[in-house]
Amino acid sequence: MTTRLPAPLPDSPVYRDVQDAARRIEGYAHRTPVLRSRMLDEALGVETYFKCENFQRTGSFKFRGAFNALSRFTPRQRAAGMVSYSSGNHSQAVARSAQLLGIPATIVMPLDAPASKLAATKGYGGEIVTYDRYEGDPAQIAGALAAERGLTLVPPFDHPDVIAGQGTVTKELLEETGPLDALFVPLGGGGLLAGAALAVGALAPGCELFGVEPEAGDDGRQSLRRGEIVRIEAPRTLADGAQTTEIGAYNFDILRRTVSDIITAPDDALVEGMRDFATYLKLVVEPTGCLGLAALRERAARWRGKRVGVLVSGGNADLERYARLLAG
Repeated sequence: MTTRLPAPLPDSPVYRDVQDAARRIEGYAHRTPVLRSRMLDEALGVETYFKCENFQRTGSFKFRGAFNALSRFTPRQRAAGMVSYSSGNHSQAVARSAQLLGIPATIVMPLDAPASKLAATKGYGGEIVTYDRYEGDPAQIAGALAAERGLTLVPPFDHPDVIAGQGTVTKELLEETGPLDALFVPLGGGGLLAGAALAVGALAPGCELFGVEPEAGDDGRQSLRRGEIVRIEAPRTLADGAQTTEIGAYNFDILRRTVSDIITAPDDALVEGMRDFATYLKLVVEPTGCLGLAALRERAARWRGKRVGVLVSGGNADLERYARLLAG
């Protein structure tokens, strides 16, 4: 395990960038619903608001940041094409965004990415380059392709335009619900959580903000406690969307100043979350999308009678695996 200090980031995004992103993605990204369940509220003792990005284009919040970033390309960048890397949701998002904008897209994906995510990325016209998640470094592979082919690299989370786009999720939630007492957000590389922090700071400064990552991959929690970015080995977890090895530098620059805490959830709690979503809200949610609910369920007593938001990051579950997990 290694550590490194983040460099100064004078161009770190602010809430104004989230507002600009909202205007760029309007008419392309869906304004996803905020759902509630009376039975789940009674079980938890909490007034819970679920922002359901499983209904977003390409099945996750990632479309927002991807489209915002690609829409800012110059004509030369659009003609040359882009490259990125992801286990699946960002891959689909950049492939579809590039397709809509007429930009050639190359995406580096792990060999063990869910088959449904590989197929969808290819279906959106993306050229897929595969690697071994536990042996290779996708950022290095993507960087080499960018240099070799003259492509523009769009990272899955460590990019100001991506963060600003992801911030529109929480902006929409708070515009609909008003200020909340707490907000639980899935955490991988930190794009969704950093964007949420920008929106919370502007629209609900009294709201406590929590990042939730898989128990097997707690680099975010370690980083926040140590005050520097901590890099870990690729974690083995059902939450494939959060199998990152470190938080992005732009993301950490925001999170260390704004987040109340980062907590973890074990894989079995994610399966319970999948079951809760299917039972109470009739939703198919992938394991990563259940991180927020898993953390809230364990800590519900603290928030009894309060108004709490949960970001549901995506619904791109491999259906055979989904069925096996729920049956098990």
